[in-house]
Amino acid sequence: MIGAPRQLRLLSYNIQAGTTTGKYREYVTHSWRQLLPNHQRVANLDAIAELLRDYDIVALQEVDCGSLRSGFLNQAKYLASHAGFPFWHYRGNRKVGVIAHAGIGLLSRIEPSLVEEHGLPGAIPGRGALVARFGEGEQALWLMVLHLALGRRARAQQLKYLSGLVREYPNVLVMGDFNTGPGSRELRTFCDHAGLVVPAGDVMTFPSWNPQRSIDHILVSPRMDIAELGALPIRFSDHRPLAMRLNLNGAVELPEHSDGNQQQ
Repeated sequence: MIGAPRQLRLLSYNIQAGTTTGKYREYVTHSWRQLLPNHQRVANLDAIAELLRDYDIVALQEVDCGSLRSGFLNQAKYLASHAGFPFWHYRGNRKVGVIAHAGIGLLSRIEPSLVEEHGLPGAIPGRGALVARFGEGEQALWLMVLHLALGRRARAQQLKYLSGLVREYPNVLVMGDFNTGPGSRELRTFCDHAGLVVPAGDVMTFPSWNPQRSIDHILVSPRMDIAELGALPIRFSDHRPLAMRLNLNGAVELPEHSDGNQQQ
């Protein structure tokens, strides 16, 4: 429609290393899938890649960065290639020998002008965040991908560190698996310090077969204009993907989409 605002299509998804879980007991009965390669994992990745084709920027959590369980496949690279994203980055978080190597990923059709990796504090080392900038100056968009710890104390430490990375910027998105709800003390404190808001609505994303918890979030700067936010009824993982459409007004100026070569 003429005059309609340009929109940015965003998706945040914990893909559980390409493994489907349909019931709580499968965490035990199908635990071998977290250790060994299987044909279902590749089929799931192909289905996820088809889903991702509809988005401009995707934040991934629990991607395998290349270990035994994934058949030594970097899943961020695989999804970027099969979904047609020219720009991709990943950060390995936790590595268990050659068996598993969990991480986070960023896939984009827009070339970032900067991508940084940051290690996060916590009793168990390994977790980290990706921080990307799209565009330049006051109209640039800053985007953070993260997967926080299970423990409240560790999450609070991690969020305190992360708030210092983005508090100075006017246009910020923070996407990922926070392992905590929108009303938790640590998330409220983070939003206060970083100048961000949790969009209205308690969007349930976990578990995928019967969502009862809102632990996946896309936090935004107050000036941003959200057109739509919701969890998709997809069960390729134990989380449902969280999708957002963002209206881009004069506050944010982004480069055009690119069909260039993939990069890490």
